[in-house]
Amino acid sequence: MRNNAIHAVTGAFGYSGRYIATRLLTEGCSVITLTNSPARTNPFGGQVKALPLAFDQPDQLAAALAGVEVLYNTYWVRFNHATFTHEQAVKNTLVLFAAARRAGVRKIVHVSITNPSEDSPLEYFAGKAKLERALQESGMNHAILRPTVLFGREDILINNIA
Repeated sequence: MRNNAIHAVTGAFGYSGRYIATRLLTEGCSVITLTNSPARTNPFGGQVKALPLAFDQPDQLAAALAGVEVLYNTYWVRFNHATFTHEQAVKNTLVLFAAARRAGVRKIVHVSITNPSEDSPLEYFAGKAKLERALQESGMNHAILRPTVLFGREDILINNIA
């Protein structure tokens, strides 16, 4: 990993993205974030530039990724909402992958889930599997992470269960 390379992290102001961005900054990398919450408090001050996840403007999204060497994709939705679903998250992520390709991003590190399957009756797992297949078929250099669960101080799921 070249320290002067630009790394993009989706959701660096959120939970998992914040830890990825922190690690990259510790390694001396330049980091930007693509976020749906540009008004959210930036925990990195001026170290991480925030740009919108403009899924409805693919040219703008590709421009935001210009010069990025690695894209770390943590973007997803935990639950279907009345106005936002796993299906929409899949469509949005496909736009993100296409924008990364157009921008010349050298590698995508995609956070998936353990045991994704397009045959799953659970949209969460089926959607993650569709994205893995799309990334594998894209021809782009990539890595797919399949955590069972992410746990830490700010985690919602495990802390609520505890």
